[in-house]
Amino acid sequence: MHCPKCQSEMEQHSLSTLSGKVEIDRCTSCHGIWFDIGEAEVLKEKWMSDYIDIGDRATGLKHNEIRDIDCPRCSKRMLQMTDPVQTHIQYEACEEHGMYFDAGEFTDFKYETLMDIFRDFVFALRKKK
Repeated sequence: MHCPKCQSEMEQHSLSTLSGKVEIDRCTSCHGIWFDIGEAEVLKEKWMSDYIDIGDRATGLKHNEIRDIDCPRCSKRMLQMTDPVQTHIQYEACEEHGMYFDAGEFTDFKYETLMDIFRDFVFALRKKK
């Protein structure tokens, strides 16, 4: 499988959880992460998932500007999504296969901080203007 953002190879990584093994795909170049349906939600609650998102946040922010991407599984155009809790997090999703996070986004998705709440409040105010 190839990265939907930079087209480099994706490397499979396995994590064992109490509910079973979860396999994710991480880009060997930009370190974006592909999660099959349900994997991100399962790993969001697990402590060992801190070791998945090894990418540089600055690289992730740069790649976040690339918005029109195709699903690495079916090649259909992916939807641009915004996390409903942390509205500053934007990722891409295929309704049939899964979701893609740029480097650093999964860590941000996993941990909502006071700064995230403030940033989302400011973002909402700016959006109203």
